[in-house]
Amino acid sequence: MLTLLTFVAFMVATSNVLTADWSPEAAARYLDQRQKQWFEWKPAASANGPCVSCHTGMTYLLARPALRRVLKEDQPTAYERGLLDRLRANVGAKPPGALQDVETIFAAMFLAGQDDRGVMSAHTQKAFDQLWALQRSEAPAKGAWKWYAANLDPWEHSESSYFGASLAMLALGLTPPEYQQRADTRERASALASYLAESSARPLHDRLALLWSSSTRPSAAPEALRTSLLAEVFAKQQPDGGWTLESLGPWTPHPDAPPAIGSDAYATSFATFALQRGGVSASHPGLSRALGWLRSHQDPTTGAWAAVSMNKRRPAGSMEALFMQDAATAFAALALIEAGQRP
Repeated sequence: MLTLLTFVAFMVATSNVLTADWSPEAAARYLDQRQKQWFEWKPAASANGPCVSCHTGMTYLLARPALRRVLKEDQPTAYERGLLDRLRANVGAKPPGALQDVETIFAAMFLAGQDDRGVMSAHTQKAFDQLWALQRSEAPAKGAWKWYAANLDPWEHSESSYFGASLAMLALGLTPPEYQQRADTRERASALASYLAESSARPLHDRLALLWSSSTRPSAAPEALRTSLLAEVFAKQQPDGGWTLESLGPWTPHPDAPPAIGSDAYATSFATFALQRGGVSASHPGLSRALGWLRSHQDPTTGAWAAVSMNKRRPAGSMEALFMQDAATAFAALALIEAGQRP
């Protein structure tokens, strides 16, 4: 009898954990604390503010405004302002270097998002002027940009220019219609679209970024491509509703990477976010299961969705050890907010 009661108590407790509401407040606290550390971390520092990294900076600028609206906060955080100040610094004249094209794409993307609807600011115009000036004009990368490559998955590998080009397409879709209809813009956009159309050998992760870009520029993902992509994504969904990191590849082998077993918080949060931005309803059975997975996997202590590096074992407590977790938490919060899954 005691054994049965113990089992029932265990099942009830487990059920409560798996169905618990997620906390936007806790997610915001985690992301803010990580930005505090990022702003103080010397390797990320510059005279114009900290690097707007793919894992910690870009994802924060995506997620924190959405969390701010849910939490009814009146003003952007100091970290939002600081990262945007970095993007505005030298806008239109980002200096040569490994991050020149990355920063230019991010500047175009986030500054266009800051503009009033239908009006392009001077900063955004300068960002796009440099964006087009840096666009490659020769095969095999014609229409794309040079992207930072450090043999680090999922954002900084040798083929990540496709991910960056997808973000450039997203940025273009945020500009006023009259800007998109200009002859010079159409010519540049056509070259970009042609580059993105050659997608068959790209990691599924990067093709999901293309689906994301269709939220602002629908022509980025024609119906046939979209249908095929959705079928592929949902075919790789795990029985528990999540996605594995491996399923979003193929990736470069990293012998020193921590073992990745089962559904992963970053893979699930990014796929769920991109699917919604690509027009998949939260009521879709597969997406509903993915959202359920995200709701049940926020760490109530940290407010984060736990994730580890795909590339190498990082020292516990190091800044680098939480980069993947930063991105997972940002995209999980975005996906849940987008679906209206608020406590």
